[in-house]
Amino acid sequence: MKKTGVMRTRGIYLLPNLFTTAGLFAGFYAIVASMGGRFEAAAVAIFIAMITDSMDGRIARMTHTQSDFGVEYDSLSDMIAFGLAPALVIYVWSLSSLGKVGWLAAFIYTAGAALRLARFNTQVETVHKRYFQGLASPAAAAMIAGLVWVGSDYSLNPHQWVWPVLGLTVAAGLLMVSNIRYHSFKELDLRGKIPFVALLLIVLVFVFISIDPPLVLFSLALIYALSGPVLTLFFLRRVRAEKAGDSGADAAESEPSIAAPDSEQRADESRTKD
Repeated sequence: MKKTGVMRTRGIYLLPNLFTTAGLFAGFYAIVASMGGRFEAAAVAIFIAMITDSMDGRIARMTHTQSDFGVEYDSLSDMIAFGLAPALVIYVWSLSSLGKVGWLAAFIYTAGAALRLARFNTQVETVHKRYFQGLASPAAAAMIAGLVWVGSDYSLNPHQWVWPVLGLTVAAGLLMVSNIRYHSFKELDLRGKIPFVALLLIVLVFVFISIDPPLVLFSLALIYALSGPVLTLFFLRRVRAEKAGDSGADAAESEPSIAAPDSEQRADESRTKD
């Protein structure tokens, strides 16, 4: 019986790590496909890695198979699939025409993904569950892969769009290490019951994506990336308005105490005149 216990502690859970391995394979395949000039396949592989990454953690929690090994393995897989693969794919597709500037931009994205994952792992127990601090690496990878997919599907000349591609790549890397908050959608309960209308909306989303997958997925990733700065500016504006309102209220409360002696002095003067 003791040997059996030792074997269980040394073993790893198969099911969640299978999905993690699938994501790692998809990221590696994206790199190989881009080296062969198959950019559409490379972009699709990164999106497949996103699907497997969203499933391995949920499956581990649902089946009670969480482990420290799974957490570390998932981080390493994410670094390949969402940090290294998108940077190399976008570099081979467009940024390579800029020489050193191009690979430096790709490195900024890769370094941003690495720092983002390291910060997330160290703050996972303290950050708010409803929000991410900085753009999540899968969302950044979706934006880069979606751009490559759109360019490949619409036969765009990547060299003519190299400067917008450069700006988007650097922006994605910087957003990952920023303090801008993004909604995490972790409060969604996949095991609970949902209204029939919600299921209908999910079906409509799939129909909407199927109309033009590369353009729709890239647009959704871009909108999500822009939602962080927009919501942050809205939040800061509301906080400043609240502070201005509080200072105005404090000033209004202090006015009667200043005006009261003047009114009392006027009353005394009228009494003396009478």
